[in-house]
Amino acid sequence: MDVYATKMRNAVDKRVRDAGLRPTRQRVALAELLFAKGDRHLSAEELHEEALAAGVPVSLATVYNSLHQFTEAGLLRILAVEGSRTYFDTNTSDHHHFYIEGENRIFDVEGEAMTVKNLPQPPDGMEIANIDIVIRLRPKR
Repeated sequence: MDVYATKMRNAVDKRVRDAGLRPTRQRVALAELLFAKGDRHLSAEELHEEALAAGVPVSLATVYNSLHQFTEAGLLRILAVEGSRTYFDTNTSDHHHFYIEGENRIFDVEGEAMTVKNLPQPPDGMEIANIDIVIRLRPKR
């Protein structure tokens, strides 16, 4: 393993540990794939395909479990776009998304913050934690 790869693995290992997760070989390998390419949006199936292509022997169930553990630990943000289509976002900051229908492609809305008016009052004892806006796009007809 070269110096860069060793540094990358150590940084990912630390990131997983700092999130309160045990850095198993599979978790670290999946985290390397997730975070090595900057901010992005992936489904569990896409990460599973990347893992297999990279020679990481992992089941789809393990990928799902790891993604949900990363989400619970604050490393990822989950986006439910279509009924059964879920994406995991490596950018955990408050931001919104465009979704291109028919292409199953999602990307961040750039620029100024959006304002949402006339929000309902949350039930007693509850507060609004976050608002996710997904703007659906399609080609003009």
